[in-house]
Amino acid sequence: MTKIIFTKGKVYTLERDQPVVESVVVENGRVIDLGSHDDMISQWGRHDAKIVDLQGKTVTPGLIDSHLHLSGVALQFLDLNLVGVGSKKEMLEKIRERANETEPGKWLSGLGFDENLFADGGLPTIQELDEAAPHCPLFIKRVCHHAFLVNSKALEMIQYHPSIEVPTGGSIVLDPNTQQPTGLLLESASTLVTDRMPEKTYDELKHGLALAMEHAMQRGLTSVHTNDPRYLGGFDQTYKMYDELLNQEKKGLRCNLLIDYPFLNRLRERGMYAGYGNDTLQIGAIKIFADGALGRRTALLSQPYQDAPGEYGEAMQDKETLYQMVKESREHSMPVAIHTIGDQAVEDVLQVLDQFSSVKYRDRIIHVSLLREDLIQRLAKPSLVADIQPRFVVGDYPWVQERLGKERIKYLYAWKSLLSAGVLCAGGSDAPVEPIDPLLGMHAALTQRHPEDSHEGWNEKEKLSIQEALEVFTIGGAYATNEEDKKGTIARGKLADMTVYSRDLFEIEHPDELLDTDIEMTIIGGEVLYQK
Repeated sequence: MTKIIFTKGKVYTLERDQPVVESVVVENGRVIDLGSHDDMISQWGRHDAKIVDLQGKTVTPGLIDSHLHLSGVALQFLDLNLVGVGSKKEMLEKIRERANETEPGKWLSGLGFDENLFADGGLPTIQELDEAAPHCPLFIKRVCHHAFLVNSKALEMIQYHPSIEVPTGGSIVLDPNTQQPTGLLLESASTLVTDRMPEKTYDELKHGLALAMEHAMQRGLTSVHTNDPRYLGGFDQTYKMYDELLNQEKKGLRCNLLIDYPFLNRLRERGMYAGYGNDTLQIGAIKIFADGALGRRTALLSQPYQDAPGEYGEAMQDKETLYQMVKESREHSMPVAIHTIGDQAVEDVLQVLDQFSSVKYRDRIIHVSLLREDLIQRLAKPSLVADIQPRFVVGDYPWVQERLGKERIKYLYAWKSLLSAGVLCAGGSDAPVEPIDPLLGMHAALTQRHPEDSHEGWNEKEKLSIQEALEVFTIGGAYATNEEDKKGTIARGKLADMTVYSRDLFEIEHPDELLDTDIEMTIIGGEVLYQK
């Protein structure tokens, strides 16, 4: 196979021995050599090598998003996208516009709203939703996917009545005065609706997934760890879609699939396990939920919410059930990846994991949003990875201060403390909760604030350096899937996955310069799969 020499760049390898080089030589999708331009051209240029001139651009190891839902990003291309909407009025206008384009009686689905961004008040009432979409059943997912809005037409479709049985862990929120539904559903109550909604066709979902993959590569991502079976019609259909897109149609993006616990038995029946697959498509950990989210006060806390005395949040499973889930996963030699936001949830998860021997692949605690000092050291294990989402500071501040209070807020998104304690951290977006854009994630890690804010950060002592932020989105992601010998740095023998930028990340004078940095190329296995 023809050798490719990527040369005349400033290549940050994140390796100690050769931290910065000018040229990387690739063959069969892997790095075979690297060094100065003159040395690499002299040694390899005579072998009919293809030369790619990087024109002085900055190169790093390929960026990795350690936790997202490509299916959710796909739905942003297919459904009504409400991400970033800044007012209730704007949200209702968008719903009204889509409803006017929708055939009466056909479901109108959307996603991504966040009422904490609304300048004109809180959630729309069910009456407002009915006025905006009078002829269509409506189902809208909040940005966190833990809360949902429906209109009266949707309640008619599920044959709502006051004594309707709601799945464990969920609730239909009622008006305290009238005892009538407000239009807000929490957690698993959403299945009352989704079980009755017509599913999108296989081809529709696959098309959306292909668009999501292209979008990820445009943002500089070479690998993602994605959790999708709940949204793509189960495990079999999810795997079939990814297999067709990646192994047959060669879309290129490397995908590690986190599999929801209910599909563990199906995984076992098919003889699949963590690491099953190839360098492009792999089975990952078993996904489990320990608690909910701060936005709806369903994250499980050790002390009551500051703005709701008496409320501690919700455990999605009791500790005995959580133990059984991990036990069953271990019986199939599977690692677990557990959604854990509140400090009590972190403690409960650690107590359960401490009862099991580690397996070949690392366990993962996803989010670890709110911590305590005593929990941070307990997370520092070579068999455990903390999946952090730096962009959460953008969506959660300033309202989260009132929710948690001044003392606890010191340990919210405590990334610097985690790294200083030796905790293995991997960076992700949780897209579509936050944008699928690692540069935005790095900006949040460096600043602890929204890009449009001008202050010094909500929690200054937890801000990361550019080196730390980049390593979280490269080396950390590789460790999360036990692929540190294949990716995360640029070195001989590793996969030739690289991201090329319009400016030098290590020479920016102010973190906001990241916001004006473009992705010039995304290189996967030595192939330029995106070029600006």
